[in-house]
Amino acid sequence: MSKSKFALGAIIGAVAGLVAGVLTAPKSGKETRTDLKVKADELKKDAAKKVGEVQSKVDTVSADVKTKANEVISEVQTTVEDLKERTEHAVQGAKKGFEDKNKK
Repeated sequence: MSKSKFALGAIIGAVAGLVAGVLTAPKSGKETRTDLKVKADELKKDAAKKVGEVQSKVDTVSADVKTKANEVISEVQTTVEDLKERTEHAVQGAKKGFEDKNKK
């Protein structure tokens, strides 16, 4: 989480530095607006690229989590079935033992 906060801070700092640099440059208003538009378009493309990369990572992690969850569910179902079978055997054994004791 700290890497993402650092990256966000770096991006915000870069944008602020860029805007400050463009606004303090000795250019006309029209040139400054053009430069800002060009830089904004570049930042938009970079942001879209980063969003795509993050989405790809999210998809990968999501698939991994689903796979692991399905494995855990399968293991739990197997364990539950085993415990159910053991319990049934224990109950049957207890009934048989009780019946055998009552017959004597």
